[in-house]
Amino acid sequence: MLSGRLADASDLAERALQLSRTHKERGHEAWALKLLGDVALGHNPPKTQQAESYYRHASAVSLELGMRPLQAHCHLSLGELYTQMDQSGKAQKELSTAIDLYRSMEMTAGLREAEIALAKIAQTVRSTSQTVVTH
Repeated sequence: MLSGRLADASDLAERALQLSRTHKERGHEAWALKLLGDVALGHNPPKTQQAESYYRHASAVSLELGMRPLQAHCHLSLGELYTQMDQSGKAQKELSTAIDLYRSMEMTAGLREAEIALAKIAQTVRSTSQTVVTH
């Protein structure tokens, strides 16, 4: 996926999902769903509905299994997705949830990424509000 080979990444993630379900490995299933969301988001244009569905499903499985790091990553990804979709309210909610989870687990790298994303949204919202007021 990182090298831009989205079709290959999608095929492998689908295979991982299939194997995890066949062997009833729910943790691996959750990670495969997250990866499928990342692949969907990586398309140009992004497959936003598909990405949202995968992230939501991965988040639900990770919540059920107590996989808090994956939960945080899913919320961060959803926040990034909603930012791309110009849904700042939803993005802020997801990013704030990710920040809370990262802080509680002392995961500084994820925390910084989520804080930067949230700050960008806040700056955009302020800029848009100022533009509307001045016109």
